Amino acid sequence: MQVQEPQLSSKQSIANHFKTGVLIVNLGTPDSPSTPDVRKYLREFLMDGRVIDFPFVFRWMLVNLIIAPFRSPKSAKVYQELWTDRGSPLKFYGEDVERMLQAQLGTEYDVKLAMRYQNPSMDAGLEAFRKAGYKKIIVVPFFPQYASATTGSVYEKTMEIVKNWQIIPEISFVNTFYDHPKFVQFFTEAAQQYMAKHEYDYFMFSYHGLPERQIRKGDCTGNTCKLGSCCDTIHAMNQYCYRAQCHETTRLLAKSLGLKEGDYMTTFQSRLGKDPWIQPYTDATIKEMVAKGKKKILVFSPAFVADCLETTIEIGEEYKELFEELGGEHWQLVESLNNSPLWVDLLEDLIKKA
Repeated sequence: MQVQEPQLSSKQSIANHFKTGVLIVNLGTPDSPSTPDVRKYLREFLMDGRVIDFPFVFRWMLVNLIIAPFRSPKSAKVYQELWTDRGSPLKFYGEDVERMLQAQLGTEYDVKLAMRYQNPSMDAGLEAFRKAGYKKIIVVPFFPQYASATTGSVYEKTMEIVKNWQIIPEISFVNTFYDHPKFVQFFTEAAQQYMAKHEYDYFMFSYHGLPERQIRKGDCTGNTCKLGSCCDTIHAMNQYCYRAQCHETTRLLAKSLGLKEGDYMTTFQSRLGKDPWIQPYTDATIKEMVAKGKKKILVFSPAFVADCLETTIEIGEEYKELFEELGGEHWQLVESLNNSPLWVDLLEDLIKKA
């Protein structure tokens, strides 16, 4: 046995040299719905300079002296409502996808789930790949549309982790998949199941919002971004614009579902603070649509791959309550990709092309 152990280790090392590590990364979730864990999560999340793009001192005071202390107890109550026997949906759907994707990709790949904030950490996942001596690493941020605060932050964190490695293997990043045929197919088929049961008079595509300043900062030309008709098509100068990509996702889904112009709208939710965020706002649009007689609305959240606080609670409960209080009759949220086999197929496509 003492003679065989080094031989097995050597064989494993040689095999690992030709393996590819795949790090699938979602935003993150508290370790528990308790106030201390929620506070810890919010501090890490909001102290990211790509999320709140203020100078460090101002950001530190805002997060640690105002947002985290006062928002944590309220957020903890919402997380308690979201939590299930399996824990946070964002995390356990990720764990399901990790297992399913590993089985689908086979032994040439090693798939690990990570969160940009909290656990399982990106540091732990990438360190495991480093110790295994893998030939290549593919990082897959779980954000359909590119934003500096999401995909950009995952890229930056990856490079921060590996910058001091003595040997840095080939590293590839998946950038976006907002226009991937299987992404469009999933939401089309999910929506059609609801449309077969009910007749809807309006369709809303609600994306997570961003401050307008962050959209403008992403304009490399300095004069393309007008936060308006400049997002009517995707072209070379706005190909990485979050707002433009969201509008393109809506157009693709509307076309796939056969929706008519005027029967749907792209909106943005979850704004924070007093600075202007990209518009139109989802809650304001709900009020406008009900006033126009739209009483049956099917709503999508194509910026999220897993149902979470922003979909299940914000759209599924809070916006529904607002809609019904205003006189709306039927509000239905189309579920996210979660642990769908089609989502795993999409990921396999992205990884094989990386």
